[in-house]
Amino acid sequence: MIIIVKKILSIIGYTVITLVVLILIYLLAAYTLSRMSTEKEKDTVAEVPVYILTNGVHTDLVVPVKTEIADWSRAIPFGNTPHTDTTAQWLAFGWGDRGFYLETPTWGDLKFSTAFKAAFSLSTSAIHATYYTAMHEGAQCRKLEISKAQYKRLVDYINNTLVMKEGQPVVIKTSANYGKHDAFYEAKGSYHLFHTCNTWANNGLKSCGQKACKWTIFDTGIFYQYPNK
Repeated sequence: MIIIVKKILSIIGYTVITLVVLILIYLLAAYTLSRMSTEKEKDTVAEVPVYILTNGVHTDLVVPVKTEIADWSRAIPFGNTPHTDTTAQWLAFGWGDRGFYLETPTWGDLKFSTAFKAAFSLSTSAIHATYYTAMHEGAQCRKLEISKAQYKRLVDYINNTLVMKEGQPVVIKTSANYGKHDAFYEAKGSYHLFHTCNTWANNGLKSCGQKACKWTIFDTGIFYQYPNK
């Protein structure tokens, strides 16, 4: 009996040690690769302003509502938000786990089942689109200037993430909005430990030839590449 107990305790001990080592490797890789850069494309013209925006955890890609390249008010109607405000000039896109977005308004509402599904790619994803009347550069917001060709690639990147039906993004009918100017849309892809909301935003920067992390799961990696001036 004593031998069996010792074996069980030994297995538990090795399991715990293995998990701790794997977590440390994961975090070390996340930190190291987020500090390594993919360089910005050279010799481009500054024609379209875009922003990266964080709430301290999650990074959004912010684009002009209307340009000659894209009129987002057609694809993402103002009327899909709780309070229609057609004066908004900017639209922020964030991608993430649908369960997190719709069932976890605060960290206090986080359920183990939601976190488990998100971590292991067992849930679906969503795009969170938020309208803003103005953007203000600061610790949580950086401005980038990109060319029209680069912006077209960013538009394509966002559109390719959205689930389309008859040429239009599919809105998610919900009362779980974060404010008066946002809405949720069906999205492609799965959230997991190696592909988070910030990975999506970082890949968006790569898609339009901007400086980005080699790989990141945290917003801090992205904003490390764009230090506050």
